[in-house]
Amino acid sequence: MEIEDLILNGALEPAGIDSETGEMLYTFTDKLKEVSPILYREVNNMFTSHVMKFWELGIVNMDIMSENPIVTLTEKSFDESIINTLNEDEAYTLNEIKRNLLR
Repeated sequence: MEIEDLILNGALEPAGIDSETGEMLYTFTDKLKEVSPILYREVNNMFTSHVMKFWELGIVNMDIMSENPIVTLTEKSFDESIINTLNEDEAYTLNEIKRNLLR
């Protein structure tokens, strides 16, 4: 499925502009689950994997035993030496978490 299809079907919507690159940023909507169940599952699996790694590294705090854990940032989430150890996808996920929690 193409990005245009996701936008036209309401599964993807503009979220802003990347201040570093000037590129348009998008966010998935709840409709993704209907439009592309496989992509929905993959995005959720990737996000969960990243958040668990952040928790293991002490970048975020959360009660992993909770059914719907609340995620909070730690000082390590702003430590460039730790952030530089993350791969590109993980760093992007962390930046998105920070962007959403700090607005």
